[in-house]
Amino acid sequence: MHYAISTTWGPTAVTRAAIPFIFAASALQAGDTVMIMLFHDAVNVALDGAYEKMVPFGPPARFAEVFSHPNATIFVCKPCAEVRGISADRLAKPAVFGGMNDLHAHASRPDANLVNF
Repeated sequence: MHYAISTTWGPTAVTRAAIPFIFAASALQAGDTVMIMLFHDAVNVALDGAYEKMVPFGPPARFAEVFSHPNATIFVCKPCAEVRGISADRLAKPAVFGGMNDLHAHASRPDANLVNF
């Protein structure tokens, strides 16, 4: 199964920002593939060095698990990032710029489930 996940929560609400990554890590653990699309404040999660400093209150931080997993794709909304002065060279690997067309492509797969946070 494939999960296309979109989120807007970022460092201003670390626990909320962690929830899509916890879900994604659980899906990856079950052998599924995931794509996370980071919009709005969530683009800051993908800044190089940022998620390592984010500690949610209660649930475990599973950001690194998703960022490092070969079956996870992480897209950062390019317009959302650019308006915040974030360039591609500042993104943590393997995050890349993307947009609504990427979310649509992943959500349109026959094996996909769309999850929004």
